[in-house]
Amino acid sequence: MEIAVIDGQGGGLGKAIIEKLSREIGDSATIIALGTNSMATTSMLKAGAHIGATGENAIVVTAHKVDVIIGSVGILAANSMLGECTPRIAEAIGSSSAKKILVPLNRCGLEIIGTNGQPLPVLIDALVTKIRDMIKE
Repeated sequence: MEIAVIDGQGGGLGKAIIEKLSREIGDSATIIALGTNSMATTSMLKAGAHIGATGENAIVVTAHKVDVIIGSVGILAANSMLGECTPRIAEAIGSSSAKKILVPLNRCGLEIIGTNGQPLPVLIDALVTKIRDMIKE
């Protein structure tokens, strides 16, 4: 299984996800860090991603090759993340056949009704449990 973690703006969310995923699933899946900028990619690689790439084209190409895409809900919105999530990135992720597991952060002007506003560590725990269960199947 190949899992892409997409982040920008320093990679804080991606870093936290990858640290937890690496501890929980080890080498049962390949974790690919996809940063919208080099700082985000570097942060996610230091957190334990197996490989990494940076920029719009890397994300667009890889989105169609992986089994799972992880990131904030903003990766589906063109021009979100202070413009780092380009229309091409949002389209590639949205049209990818990969399963998308998204964290409902409200930083991109998107608010998902029905979410209960749990703190980020709780959301990451739920995400990692979901991935672990998918690997077992």
